[in-house]
Amino acid sequence: MKADVVLGLQWGDEGKGKIVDVLSSQYQAVARYHGGSNAGHTLEFDGQKIVLSVLPSGIVKKEIHNVIGSGVVLDVMTLRHELEVLESSGYRVSDWQNLSISKKAHLILPTHRLLDRLAEERLGERKIGSTQKGIAPAYADKVLRKGIRVADVLQPNFEVRCRKLMEEHRNQLPQTMAKEIDLEAYYQEFMESIRVLQKFPLIDTELVLNDILNKGGSILAEGAQATLLDLDHGSYPFVTSSNALSGGACVGLGIAPHKIGDVYGVFKAYCTRVGNGPFPTEMEGESAALLRTVGNEFGAVTKRSRRTGWLDLPTLKYAIMLNGVTKLIITKVDVLSAMETIQLCTHYLVEGKRVDHASTLVESDAIVPVFKEFKSWGDVGSAREESQLPTALIDYIAFLEEALMVPIAYISVGPDRAQMVKRACFDHF
Repeated sequence: MKADVVLGLQWGDEGKGKIVDVLSSQYQAVARYHGGSNAGHTLEFDGQKIVLSVLPSGIVKKEIHNVIGSGVVLDVMTLRHELEVLESSGYRVSDWQNLSISKKAHLILPTHRLLDRLAEERLGERKIGSTQKGIAPAYADKVLRKGIRVADVLQPNFEVRCRKLMEEHRNQLPQTMAKEIDLEAYYQEFMESIRVLQKFPLIDTELVLNDILNKGGSILAEGAQATLLDLDHGSYPFVTSSNALSGGACVGLGIAPHKIGDVYGVFKAYCTRVGNGPFPTEMEGESAALLRTVGNEFGAVTKRSRRTGWLDLPTLKYAIMLNGVTKLIITKVDVLSAMETIQLCTHYLVEGKRVDHASTLVESDAIVPVFKEFKSWGDVGSAREESQLPTALIDYIAFLEEALMVPIAYISVGPDRAQMVKRACFDHF
């Protein structure tokens, strides 16, 4: 058996959490392989809405083994909060013991958040748009080889190391900011959350996951953020602090490249972006506001308004290439029902020359997007079979498949778990 990967092909917020939730029943384990509490994966089913930012999206299913991999930077206070919310809703994760955490995952300390906030404030108008969850400072400490890992909670000097690093962080802050910090209160809250962490198995992720595969089991690797936010291949510097590509699953979980199977690329029927950075097909005015309202385009973690724009084929082709996508999943086609007509960017003009694949090194000001217009397809929220989809949407899907040269396996027609249309050619899923 091989590990399949679910990841985003745009700037995040594509609906990956729902897709993992839908697909997870086919797998023995769901594993988060990078990022941290800057993710916001939303699950909706049976009238409930659950937002996860640390826990894998298979966590609400008792029978599925959920794994937080070594590539993740773990905020234990957010972990504790999410577990409390789940358990108050009847999902007894502590009793089920369906969560394991890599000993090699690095911990986010409360002071990492303060450093993140300070870095963003100092950038002023050039700010990145960070979620200020401490992600970048935690990865920085990891790279500097002074980070604290999950395995360290088992060592007798753990508390001393935590206090020392938090003090070091406070010394990096301006005096006015440092004076406002009750370091002891931060520390006590952190240690209370560490005790919650210790209720779950702390494992060598790479050994456990490879054992599952070797015994014929199946794994779904869950990506966070998205391709165009990748640290190396995204629109730098307006990117996340980890590798969001399919290759990141190998590093973040300890799985060899030849053990990766299908790569499911998730994309919205339009584009959104949070924070600053290039956005060639960005919309303005009433159309942008309408799309934002109908699509509820506000960050699941930050609550910030998302910038909105039309679907961009050059960036999709770029993302498909980088990830080796084998199957596509399109989401939020129901949102476009509100639009009178639908625009699709088929290619760019850069200095008068046609460009079919995006480059994240080209500035938005130098790009002229070229659009093709499609008819709106009306309400599709009740569709459950491909035969129930309107002709206008079927034509749109066919155009995308021909342009992208990758099949679209699923069409999401609403936020709920049940609002999915499986293409007839993929009945084996």
